[in-house]
Amino acid sequence: MKIRLYPIIVECLEEGGYYAECPIIQGCHVEGDTYAEAIENLQDAIQIIIASYRELGKPLPDITILEEKFVIPTSLPIAWQEA
Repeated sequence: MKIRLYPIIVECLEEGGYYAECPIIQGCHVEGDTYAEAIENLQDAIQIIIASYRELGKPLPDITILEEKFVIPTSLPIAWQEA
């Protein structure tokens, strides 16, 4: 199975929750109450948009395609309270 890697940006919102976007797919942005929900919502949005690209015969955005195993370096937001 081939894995397509799409760059994403996730931001913490001042009013609470998270905003996530895929900058190489126009209009592909979502929000979520949690970091995990924002990522899940974005993954769903990307899959829906890619399916519509294929139906319309539009070329897919140029991204990295990996075969089988892969490692993705990333950062996780961890709440920290000073003692």
